[in-house]
Amino acid sequence: MEKIDTHCHIVPPGWRKWCEELGWGTPDGMPCIPEWSPEGHIALMDKLGIKRSILSITSPGTHLKVGDFELAKRITFETNEEIAGICRQFPGRFGWFASLPLPNVEGSLEEIDHALELGASGFAVMTNAQGYYMGDPRFDQVFKKMNDHKAVIFMHPTQCCSLDNPDADKPLAQYPTPMMEYFFDTTRAVVNLLLSGTVTRFEGLTFLVSHCGATLPPLVERFTAFSTRMLQGCEKLTSERVKELFTTRFFFDLAGMPFPDLIHGYLRVGQADRLLYGSDYPYTPGPVVEGLSHVMDTQFKEMFEEAQIQKIFSGNAKSLGL
Repeated sequence: MEKIDTHCHIVPPGWRKWCEELGWGTPDGMPCIPEWSPEGHIALMDKLGIKRSILSITSPGTHLKVGDFELAKRITFETNEEIAGICRQFPGRFGWFASLPLPNVEGSLEEIDHALELGASGFAVMTNAQGYYMGDPRFDQVFKKMNDHKAVIFMHPTQCCSLDNPDADKPLAQYPTPMMEYFFDTTRAVVNLLLSGTVTRFEGLTFLVSHCGATLPPLVERFTAFSTRMLQGCEKLTSERVKELFTTRFFFDLAGMPFPDLIHGYLRVGQADRLLYGSDYPYTPGPVVEGLSHVMDTQFKEMFEEAQIQKIFSGNAKSLGL
């Protein structure tokens, strides 16, 4: 059964060089930036029945030096150009989500036009941009412009930052950020998108959430209770309304390790027909991707009908134009 991979990454040579020059050679506590080539990626795709992969830049994104907006614009422009060029060399096998130089609003507005001219399938944003979380009113102009294009927004987690510490807050810094903090930052971003009213104001946007919803499922009842009974100045959302939005405005990918447990938490608040296949390659190494794929195939046969599996593997992505 063919697959479309909506959560996988590219490591363009130019972006790698910028990361290494600006202190991101061991990003988010990981030992290195992995090797990547289109040929190697396609070989893995062919082995696993992946027809098409939607490439994106992962954390830390393209704003690599805090406060240097002009440098962020340059890196983002160059990186999007580089990715588009690679995709053109392999027509049909790769699509891509464009990066934006957030929190640089003006630069991001310019880059939206540039990326669409290059043929981007949507936009990849980090869960926060130097302490400004998705849903912050600072970004309303950017979301409005993406809304005008009915854009798909792929949210990838990054290290937790605050406005007081835009470089990074690093609790339990002895552990790599992807181990736990990515899940927590995804949850912060989605909750803020919902309670800020961003999701309901910009009705043309579709949000892709990483890692099967991360730690959202057990918190839906809790944050909605706070929103309806205690918080002032935020969107008043019931858990039923949030679950409705999860099934109409959001999709959730299966990158990482959704089995044996995480997917069951997701299915308490979301539906199978809003799931997307994701490998997280190359940050998840090829042999691990293969092993996780085999686990997924086995578990899916026990959990879902064949028509549902087809939608998860490729049908839902096709419905998004990916």
